[in-house]
Amino acid sequence: MPTTAFALFATALGHCGIAWGPQGLTGVQLPEADEATTRLRMQARFPHAPEAAPPPDVQTAMDAIAALLAGAPTEPRDLSHLVLDMEGVPPFYQRVYTLARSIPPGETLTYGELAHLLGEPGAARAVGQALGANPFAPVVPCHRILAAQSGAGGFSAPGGMDTKLRMLLAERARFNGPGLFDE
Repeated sequence: MPTTAFALFATALGHCGIAWGPQGLTGVQLPEADEATTRLRMQARFPHAPEAAPPPDVQTAMDAIAALLAGAPTEPRDLSHLVLDMEGVPPFYQRVYTLARSIPPGETLTYGELAHLLGEPGAARAVGQALGANPFAPVVPCHRILAAQSGAGGFSAPGGMDTKLRMLLAERARFNGPGLFDE
């Protein structure tokens, strides 16, 4: 389905973008350097979609994403309930995104672990490629997927590793044990 419209919204990391259509969210954009650059990115990604006021379900999604990025403990931080329109997304990528969405906030897996859970233990690199093309970050929480031996791995979103680590910090992420901030 085509994208109906897009909107920008403020978060703790900067202005994000969100696009929607009749079947659900068609894209989410993590912040660029500033609001104007995020707007340009959304216009490039969705050239036929106007910027518009979001309908109530999209506003709810925006509020949930902002809460996740703020690390707000009393707000919903699990975005797995948000409906995504994955038309045009390759089937393997859809499987990766669906499994990544099952990782709870604050938890992490490695690319290899995700590949193993998909039933394709040799596909860690392919999992990384799928996550690098993720059009729904952070709704598809690619920031929760790490390299082996607790390495952060790559992150193709604006801000790179700094953004990935900020998102993990907001979630008080855990790496095979207590949270980073548990004492």
